[in-house]
Amino acid sequence: MNELSLLLRFLRNNLRGQMLYPTAFLLRMGAQFCINLIEFGGIFALFARFHHIHGWSFAEVALFYGVVSIAFALCDMSASGFEQLGPRFVKTGDFDRILLRPRSATVQLAGFEFAFSSLGRLAQGVVATMVALSLLHVAWSIEKAALLAWSVAGGCAMFYGILVLQGTLAFWTVESLEIANTLTYGGVEAGQYPLDIYSAWFRKFLTYVVPMACTIYFPVAVILGRTASAGIPAWLGALAPAAGFVFLGLAYLAWGRGVAHYTSTGS
Repeated sequence: MNELSLLLRFLRNNLRGQMLYPTAFLLRMGAQFCINLIEFGGIFALFARFHHIHGWSFAEVALFYGVVSIAFALCDMSASGFEQLGPRFVKTGDFDRILLRPRSATVQLAGFEFAFSSLGRLAQGVVATMVALSLLHVAWSIEKAALLAWSVAGGCAMFYGILVLQGTLAFWTVESLEIANTLTYGGVEAGQYPLDIYSAWFRKFLTYVVPMACTIYFPVAVILGRTASAGIPAWLGALAPAAGFVFLGLAYLAWGRGVAHYTSTGS
């Protein structure tokens, strides 16, 4: 409970600090919303020309887009500490201070900097989801609504795990960590479309290595009644988002090894 209280205090102080400059905050948030809205408009233009991709309609792809955007935005708001660990903490030696404090390093990094400007991406993801739901002829139920929320939670855990792994790599090298962006931002781009449009090797990578298929593709396919396209039974698609939390757990195991490997810069 002390760790949770500290995290909530970090969140409150970050919000208070960012709202000291409300104009800059609103501009950053608005910029994120507009950039992602333009990207969503590009998807609409694509379907206006070709009408469908591999049998998937615009409304169905819009739902994929909305779910993956919401999941990533929630993660992006709360994982800046791990993303910036190399240049901000390891390279400068400030990680020593984190280890000396009587609180876990994980909580301190999780609360280091909440990027509330990501609310712009979150809002755009909500807009895309609402557009999809207004166009789809889906018989909604409490179970399907819960599965949609479960998919977002699993996707958020998966993206968080990727950023934890990025932070872990910083204990061995603080340079060339852009490779992690191929899994975060690249994963967002890939997850915006149903994965059966990609090559078999890429689908396997996004299923068994980075569980994008498990957290986004399979549960959304169940909601849309497209389990035949996904090639899984409905019950498995409903359970699949748990893979995001398994991935996050494995990332934290690697994180523990990284912390044990850390040696001070001597500063």
